Amino acid sequence: MPARHRSRQHALQVLYQWDMRKQPMEEALESFYESVGSPDAETRLERDEFMEKLVRGASLRCAEIDARIVKHSAHWRLERRSSVERNILRLAVYEMSVGGTPAAVAIDEAIELARRFSGDESVPFINGVLDAVRKEKPEEESRESENSSQDTEDT
Repeated sequence: MPARHRSRQHALQVLYQWDMRKQPMEEALESFYESVGSPDAETRLERDEFMEKLVRGASLRCAEIDARIVKHSAHWRLERRSSVERNILRLAVYEMSVGGTPAAVAIDEAIELARRFSGDESVPFINGVLDAVRKEKPEEESRESENSSQDTEDT
């Protein structure tokens, strides 16, 4: 299994724990590392910088990400979706928006996570929401670039 795919699986597990236990992200990360390795140092999981970047970023921007998800979740309140679905969406929206991952890759990875951890019935919902978020992204970026070009013209 490719390393980034495994990192995303681990990130989903950490975000799920963080979401369910309502604990600080650093505690969720430490709990994850403790749970996947045995007490002896030879079998402990090494720190995963990519996974940690994903979970810290998604958790720090959770309110903003959730607002974007809700905007595209017609007739569904976010809290009515399963924690697994919520966190798959948070992870993918973070990756597409801030994490530098191409939208197609983030969506494909999210769909694979949904199939593995949530079930095939989640796939159309997750795909639809993420596709809508992807379509809004260029519009926002063009507004930002217009604003920055106006700022430079004014100086």
